Amino acid sequence: MPEGKGSYRLGFIGAGNMANAIMRGVIARGIVQPNSVWAFDVDVDKLNRLSAELGICAAKDNCHVVLNSDIIILAVKPNTYSKVLIEIKACLEERHILISIAAGITVDFIKQIIGGRCKVVRTMPNTPALVGEGMTALCTNHDLLPDELRAVKNILHSLGEVEEVPENLMDAVTAVSGSGPAYVAMFIEALADGGVLAGLPRDVAYRMAVQTVIGTARLLIESRKHPGEIKDMVSSPAGTTIEAVRYLEKLGFRSAVIEAVNACMLKAKAIGKNMEGNIWKDERSI
Repeated sequence: MPEGKGSYRLGFIGAGNMANAIMRGVIARGIVQPNSVWAFDVDVDKLNRLSAELGICAAKDNCHVVLNSDIIILAVKPNTYSKVLIEIKACLEERHILISIAAGITVDFIKQIIGGRCKVVRTMPNTPALVGEGMTALCTNHDLLPDELRAVKNILHSLGEVEEVPENLMDAVTAVSGSGPAYVAMFIEALADGGVLAGLPRDVAYRMAVQTVIGTARLLIESRKHPGEIKDMVSSPAGTTIEAVRYLEKLGFRSAVIEAVNACMLKAKAIGKNMEGNIWKDERSI
């Protein structure tokens, strides 16, 4: 693969929210030019609107994407992975890099279907990628050349921060950062509801709750303090904050979060095992 920005072609199979975020990120940062981006989606109207807006190339089918790309991002739902991989298998070549962004789909699962036709990268982005503040984990099985890994990381950095992890931790990543925005959104909603109960107007309560979460996260990043230190900074002796903390502990706040993350991880593992157990073994198709 040629090295450097704009020197490779990027393909998308699926053009939903996450694919949309990646397209906009790489184009806005000049990582690739719009005419080097190819995409296909079963929703042809959506694809055509995206093509007209961003100047990307609308492919006629999934294989058309593969044939015109060097790096392909597989941005479809996990339950359609087998079908799509079988469809594009014959079009894949050794030069291709296939990036998966689905929960529970392992590199081995993909390679069972496509064989050794190309290199595979497993990633787990999250929805804050839509505003350039995402957290994406990737694992590569160490089969990418240095310039290939740089190219993949450049793409993912267009969404926010990137962390490289071993594949056996990807289900944990799904539980913490992949699904984490849902937990944070629920906390913001509950915090705002508490504000409304205390007398704040709904719109004011939401603005205060959201900015409090943003500000606390920024404080943690820039100060490099442990979260417990931030809690202690606000908790005066016999004060209001420690009273609220006491209630959160009494009602099992931290335990509920830990158990939710663990349940999410187990579900991700179960999805992966279910997918592996249901690969269509018909050799004429695979």
